[in-house]
Amino acid sequence: MLTTISLGQGITLRCIRQSRFKQGCLSLQLLRPMTREEAALNALFPAVLLRGTEKSPDLRAITLRLDDLYGASVGAVVRRLGDYQTTGLICSFIEDAYALEGDRILAPMADFLRELLLEPVMEGQGFSRDFVEGEKTNLISAIDTIRNDKQLYASHQFARLMCREDSLGIPRLGERADVEAITPESLYAHYRKVLRECPMEIFYVGSQAPETVAELLRPLICSLSRQVQPLPSQTPFHACEPQSQVEPMDVTQSRLCMGYTTPITFRDDRFAAMQLCSTILGGSMSNKLFTVIREQMSLCYDIGSSYNGGKGILSVKAGIDASREETVRREVERQIDACRRGDITEQELSAARQTLISQLRQVPDSPGSLENYYTSSLIGGLNMEPETYMEKLLAVTREDIARAAGTLQLHTVYFLKGEGQ
Repeated sequence: MLTTISLGQGITLRCIRQSRFKQGCLSLQLLRPMTREEAALNALFPAVLLRGTEKSPDLRAITLRLDDLYGASVGAVVRRLGDYQTTGLICSFIEDAYALEGDRILAPMADFLRELLLEPVMEGQGFSRDFVEGEKTNLISAIDTIRNDKQLYASHQFARLMCREDSLGIPRLGERADVEAITPESLYAHYRKVLRECPMEIFYVGSQAPETVAELLRPLICSLSRQVQPLPSQTPFHACEPQSQVEPMDVTQSRLCMGYTTPITFRDDRFAAMQLCSTILGGSMSNKLFTVIREQMSLCYDIGSSYNGGKGILSVKAGIDASREETVRREVERQIDACRRGDITEQELSAARQTLISQLRQVPDSPGSLENYYTSSLIGGLNMEPETYMEKLLAVTREDIARAAGTLQLHTVYFLKGEGQ
């Protein structure tokens, strides 16, 4: 059961008390509107914080501290949740009940989280230059990796094109040039601004009572000077002119991306029907796109669909030979038309429903999956318990899915065309 406690100053603690895990989980995230100017800054500073503190000034000292906590781990977390970018830290640690008699883990873990967040290694008026330059290199490498993976690259370019006037078109980790321009001083100034202004979400999964966790976090709360700025509301897709783009590249396999818009989002009663529609189309073991276009017609190497409920965008992506682009596009439209007509077999509906319900049943399997589900749900806009959402999926009819499919409109086509094919 989820318990929510307001700790004041725009700080919310959410707890799931669960005693069946040997591991606990504690995350702290600051919520910021997703903007091109700040994406790289938000992605960089938690990694810099993890390089050292005043008491543990390097990675070796950090590792020794974690070893003393029975091999606990702590990492940076940077998420895109609708129009928000979250940035912060997430910890995993053994539960107190499984430590040696007299040893406590959660209390020193919470204190170490406070130390990592609030006591960074400084150099003049900024973070340590070595730390910042080292993490800039790592972040640039992660951004460059997208270019080298053509499937990721095509998805990246497709999002830029379709969502060029929406926050979804902003790369989660920012742009290479923006990372290169960051200085220790500019990053520290931004970090201080985020700590002062941003709503903070703390999530705990473990066996301790929520009131106990709240008390352990008091030193962190008391250390902060806050002037919290309210976040703008989550918004559906900011529509722009539909567009098609072909990008030639020296690759052996072309990538086709087709983007459809729908008014149905997390906040719509038809959301479950729309998600089932996407799963029937290209997300289950017996989905229409794979069965017909890949298996029966042999027109592609891979194909599938996904649905962004925060924005109301359904995407179809396929690896194909360049010469088959028009044929594949027509067949994708045919399968979507089949969904619009309600031409859905009982096997397709059952497989899609089972796929989504199985995913929801896996949510309680680990502290990390619980943290991820509830953080994404509550901040992203779904705001629904897994069991409640399962009931909604079971109630959806074939007619509901057909009506949801009827709202789909083709908006953007991006084609990464293999040269010489």
